[in-house]
Amino acid sequence: MALLSAPVEYVPTDRLRISDLPHLARRHPLVVIGGGLLALLIVLALAAPLYAGDLLKMDPFKRLQPPSGEMWFGSDSLGRDVFARTIFGARISLMVGLTSAAGAVLGGLLLGVIAGYNRSFDSIIMRVMDGLMSIPTILLAIALISLTGPGIGILIVAITIPQLPSVTRLVRSVVLGVRERPYVEAALCGGARLPKVLWRHILPSTIPSLMVQGAIVCADAILTEAGLSFLGVGVPADIPSWGNMISSSRLYLAIAPFTVFAPGICLAVTVLAVNLLGDGLRDLFAPRSRGRR
Repeated sequence: MALLSAPVEYVPTDRLRISDLPHLARRHPLVVIGGGLLALLIVLALAAPLYAGDLLKMDPFKRLQPPSGEMWFGSDSLGRDVFARTIFGARISLMVGLTSAAGAVLGGLLLGVIAGYNRSFDSIIMRVMDGLMSIPTILLAIALISLTGPGIGILIVAITIPQLPSVTRLVRSVVLGVRERPYVEAALCGGARLPKVLWRHILPSTIPSLMVQGAIVCADAILTEAGLSFLGVGVPADIPSWGNMISSSRLYLAIAPFTVFAPGICLAVTVLAVNLLGDGLRDLFAPRSRGRR
């Protein structure tokens, strides 16, 4: 994690051709493995209504049944299909993770550019970010959720806000380095307006670092959502998510371990896929960093 927080040096890829893709896949297998796993999970989650069955159907006579041809992952304490609930739960985890990552990246990009380019706002923004970093993520999320009650919208906001400092500090460090480069100074001396310089010269330099950091934020957001839902302050209990599925099934771990293992394994595979993708993007954009790991 600490290595990924450093700015990533951009490696130009504007000459990339379709014929180069197999070579890139061999040189950067983590991108292919992580991206492929994540794409597969997204497709399975989006297509869940076509094959997963009814996630709300309860049958008291089929409580805690082992895996079978009818219910691939068995049934929970209310006789519901664990497979269907696990697949639909992937929608919640992926939506929360991707949305939180997008919000943190966009918010951190805006704040980081302002702090890195305008010294008058730098100290104000960074002191606020330092204050947010001093508060544990789980405690801040619980405090925000307790004000309005559980819900997916407030959960995304509660996860996004604690992630802003890391993205803001990363973007600020990139901007501070890029703004002093000769081509930026030449553009400003040549009469180019500041918005154009930011758009054409500074923002593109932040994209590689943001892609790597976005993968880290996404994985962290998925784990945070699962932890909050496990504690009962995340996704409402009537909506299936991997966190509340593990929480509701933990009492039956000894007699029905599949009810915990199914969402737990899916959670681990999803976080692993995102982390592999992040590591692969780091190696793709900054190949020299591999020798320093």
